[in-house]
This record gives sequence, C-alpha cells and structure tokens, in this order.
Amino acid sequence: MPTTIREVARRAGVGVATVSRVLNNSGFVSTQSRQSVLQAVSDLNYVPNPTARRLSLGKTFTIAVIVPFFTRPSFVERLRGIDSVLAESDYDMIVFNVETTQRRDKFFTEVPRRDRADGVIIVTLTPTDGQVAVFEESGVPVVLVDSDHPRLPSVREDSVLGGRLATQHLIDLGHRKIAYLSDVLDDVFKSAAASARRQTGYQQAMREAGLPLNEAYLKSGRHSREEARRCAAELLTLPDRPTAIFAASDTQAIGVMEAARDLGMRVPEDVSVVGYDDLDIADYLGLTTVRQSLFESGRRGAELLLHAIEQPHRNTRDAPVHELMPLELVVRQSCIRLSADDAPRMTHDPSHATN
Repeated sequence: MPTTIREVARRAGVGVATVSRVLNNSGFVSTQSRQSVLQAVSDLNYVPNPTARRLSLGKTFTIAVIVPFFTRPSFVERLRGIDSVLAESDYDMIVFNVETTQRRDKFFTEVPRRDRADGVIIVTLTPTDGQVAVFEESGVPVVLVDSDHPRLPSVREDSVLGGRLATQHLIDLGHRKIAYLSDVLDDVFKSAAASARRQTGYQQAMREAGLPLNEAYLKSGRHSREEARRCAAELLTLPDRPTAIFAASDTQAIGVMEAARDLGMRVPEDVSVVGYDDLDIADYLGLTTVRQSLFESGRRGAELLLHAIEQPHRNTRDAPVHELMPLELVVRQSCIRLSADDAPRMTHDPSHATN
C-alpha cells in the first residue's frame, strides 16, 4: 500500500499539518522539524497525492492554453515556448484546440473557471469586451499571446512594422511590382488581424516610395501552403505580373515558391519572395523572411501568467502589461536586385520606411 502522510508524520514525530507545510513550502517550520520530515519522506519513499494536494491548496495546478489549429508550425513554436516555462513549474498544461467559432466561444466561457485552471493563455484569438468581462468575473488570470486587449496582459509583435520591413527590402532591391499574399482578413482563427496589419505596413511602404497600389496584386486565401500555391499562380500569370511577392507567413511563402516552380519560373531570378515568421525550414529553403520571436513570445506569455497567479492582488492594482517582441529581417537567397532600368524612382529616403 502507498505510504500516507500520517505515516510520514508519525515517522518524523510531528503533526500532519507540519508535514503539509513542509511539502507545500508554506508557513513557518523549524529547521529540525523540516529535516525530520524530509528524512521521513525519503525513508518511506513517500509520494504526495496530487489530488489531495490540489484540494488542500484550492488549486488545480493546471494552465489552460486556448489556441487555433495548434498543429501549424508557428503555433507549435509558441506552445514550445509556453511549455519551456511550465515544465520548470508545478503546473501542467492542457491545450484546447479551436477550429470553429462555436468551440472558441465555448472555451472562452467554460475554461476560465477556478475548478478548471489556475490561469489561461489565449494564443492569436482576440476576445471581445464581453468575453473579457467574463474572464474578470471568474478571477482566473488570462494572458494573450499574439493578440491584445487593453484590459488583459499581452505579448505580440508589431505586424505593421513587419510588413514595412519586408516590403521596404523589396523596394530597396529595385522592385516596383510587389504583391501581397495573406490569410483571409476576416478569418478569426489565423491571425487575421496580424495579416491586416502586415498589409497596412506593405501599403505604407509602397505609398512612401511613391509606388502605385495595384489591387490585382492583393491576394488572400485560407491559411495553407496549397491555397497560397493557388493564389500565387494567379498572381504569376497576370498579364503584368509582379516581380516580387511578400507572403504573410513562411508557410504561404513556400506555396509561392512551389507555384513559381510549377510555372517553370525561378526564385529569385524570375520572382523574389519574402515570408514571415522564420520557421526552421526557411533557412533550409534560403527564404528571406521577417523573424518574429515565436518561441520567446510563448515563453514570455507563460512568465506573465505565472507572475499574475503568484501575485494576484498586485496585478489587480497594476495596469496590464503589453509587450512588443522584437522583429528582424533575415536576408537569404530568395530575393534578387533588379537592374537599374527596372528600379522605381524613390520619392524619399528609404531608411524612413522602417522608423
């Protein structure tokens, strides 16, 4: 039979409450009593009952992570970052995968409860004011990763800046016919807001360079390599086709490269390609991309949540933390400089586009 906490107390010559305080590292216990309890635990090979511990402390020791389509590479990286922090804590991670609006709304309502989780991390999905009110009423700390809300702590990247970085790089290489390929901008599941902000950055860079915004060069579709391949094929067969394509993710940029190959075109000789995320495969493919801190954003989100759990009263007084993660343009082999004859006439200092 497994050893009980009462047997540990008898062996150590102390009360059950003292054993509990030692095991939970809570309350004052004399050095001698603590040593006696730890020795008894070792001698008896005692393993605390996790259920009993949760009940005694009024905690679940569970962190819920609500994330859409969690098998996608960028989400996997963020989950790895979250897990790297929780693995060093007392908390277990439970992932709630969202694939429909119904599941999103169900999880937003049912998961932030004291009997289900001690804290919640929401990745990419942005809650409404009403949903945030439900979170606040539950008393369960909630942190957003890759999205933001003024009343909740958040960690995200500046997608407008990222869109400018990618587009300005192509402009500096002499491209004037630059297309933008993204997710469907009203898709609530794959960072539609981020795709829209990246498009804003693209448009800002184009306007500041005095370049026309061609509606035919804007394509969007469901987030997948295959859909991006189809959209890119449409762009690359236009009568006046783009010489460069900026894709809102590396996954979509790979679809662009496949479409070019299907059409007998070469990257970058016939079309330059820029992605976004800097997944591991981007280096292998020589893909120029905007590196966002996927792993680090998950790690930082988990740290903010544990801080909120450990210091609940302080966090109710303080304004929510909103952190922007750094971005970096990683230049590889998927872009080429156009000849001087094809270069656009610049109407300003190009360096201003990324300020």
